[in-house]
This record gives sequence, C-alpha cells and structure tokens, in this order.
Amino acid sequence: MKRSGKLFVIAMLCFFLVVFMISPAYAKTSAETLATNSHVWWFWPLVLFLVTLVMGIFAVLGGVGGGVLFVPIISGFFPFHLDFVRGTGLLVALSGALAAGPGLLKMNLASLRLAIPVALIASTCAIIGAMIGLALPTHIIQISLGVTILGICVLMLTAKKSVLPSVPEADRLSSALRIYGVYQELSTGEVINWKVHRTPVGLLLFVIIGIMAGMFGLGAGWANVPVLNLVMGAPLKISVATSKFLLSITDTSAAWIYMNRGCVIPMMVVPSLVGIMLGSFIGVRLLKFAKPTFIRWIVIAILAFAGTKALSKGLGF
Repeated sequence: MKRSGKLFVIAMLCFFLVVFMISPAYAKTSAETLATNSHVWWFWPLVLFLVTLVMGIFAVLGGVGGGVLFVPIISGFFPFHLDFVRGTGLLVALSGALAAGPGLLKMNLASLRLAIPVALIASTCAIIGAMIGLALPTHIIQISLGVTILGICVLMLTAKKSVLPSVPEADRLSSALRIYGVYQELSTGEVINWKVHRTPVGLLLFVIIGIMAGMFGLGAGWANVPVLNLVMGAPLKISVATSKFLLSITDTSAAWIYMNRGCVIPMMVVPSLVGIMLGSFIGVRLLKFAKPTFIRWIVIAILAFAGTKALSKGLGF
C-alpha cells in the first residue's frame, strides 16, 4: 500500500477515536455496556479486536465486505445488544469503503455517473431502514437478519458474474442521466466503452438494498455488485469498484441514525475498526497464496452458521 493510503487509514482511525472518546457520556455508556461481573472492562474490546482481525483476513480472501460478516457473527455469539452491533457494523463497512474509495475513483474504476443516482436512492432508503430497524422489536430483527444472511449464502452459491455483460443498447433513463464510461483493462490493454440498461429496474432494487442495509447494519456490497453487473449490465470491475464507493455514502446515512440514538459506543467501534483494517492488510498479502474456492466455501459455511444462530436466537431457541 502506498504511503498516502496508509496515512489516510491512520487518519481515519484517529478520527473515529477522537470523535467517540472525547465524550464522557459515550465512554461511561461503553464501560457499563461491555463490562460484566466476571470480566475486566478491557476483556470484550480485546476479544473484539482479535475476532475482527481474523474476520478481516477472511473477508478479503472470501471476496466479501467485513460488515456482512461482522453483524451476524457478533450478534449471534457475543453478549451485545443488536442495536450496538448494527451501529458498529455500519462503521466497519464504512471504514473499508472510505479507505478504498479515493483510489478507485483515481483509477477511473468507480463511476460517479453510475454511483450518484444509485447513492441518492440507496442512502435515502438506508435512513428509512435504520429508523425501521430501531423501531421494531429485537427478536423480529434477529429473525429477519437470520433469513437475510441465509439468503446471502444462497446468493453466493448461485450468483454468476459476467466480466463484460452484453448491453446492445442503453435505455432512455441511462442515456438521459449519461451513465456510461470508458476504462482500460490493464490485463489485456484493451480500452472498453461501457453503458448500462434496465436502469429503472436496477434503481428500484436499490430501494430494497438501501432499506436492508440500514435495517440490519450490513454493508450492501453482496447485493450491489449483482444488481450493477447482472441487472444493469455494468462491467464487473466497474460494478465492484462503484459498489465499494457506494458504501461510503449509503452506510454514512444510516450510521448517523444509530449515532443519534446512542447505538455507537467507542469500546466496540475502535477495536472492531482496528481489527478489520489490520486483518484486511494481512488478507491482501495472503491472497496470492490462498485458494479462493476453498476460502469462499469457508466464508459461506461461517455465514450459514451465523445466520442459523441469529434465526434461532430470534425464535427463542
């Protein structure tokens, strides 16, 4: 990673640390929430750091965002209230997006023309989703989360990817919004002109994606990429990069709702962010040695187990 990228990550982590730790009210809430009679106050932050460190490694190797692993695993196996987990999960997904976003824009892979109309819809719906999620009873959210995670497993098992989808002609809406672009495929040196179609269907699907992202505190990359790539016809690299950039907008909108309700506490956020980011750095270095298919199956198995746990917890089993 370039020096500027490392400085950006360090500055971002310091920002979160300063914002949350300067508030005595938040610090007091953190201690009361995470401390138990049987453990010292730093026990759960340390465990969170270690678990998210491993989680960050597997997220990179499995090709998924850290947020989609964080919420089901932490809510299912840790003694934290679901509201705190969802608030932290949004910031976990947001941190990865903020770290990657500037570089993706600079490389001309993340498309602003594609991202802006999608982000407007998804971020607005994420706010609505966060308000719905905080209003519903916890067991209802747990059941819905379990079903959603199991659905993600099915999606990961069955979804196909198209490196360069066939788009015979751009539709009227994408033409009016000027959603098109050019990028160079470095592996072949080919310059690719791309455009999209089925834009109204894609934007409608992002209404659902935004609500789910805000309601469950999940990074929505698992849903963004299939919609951008398979439904709207954007090239795979453009879809992945634009999805990562989208998270920095969508998750920010929902995260403010959780922060306003007091559902973001420093003793969960700080160790989780540090663990995820360090794990991601390690995962990138291990990526060239790992077997992607094997890791992918491990990630699917972990998600299936966590989804089942969330579903059983919501049902009271």
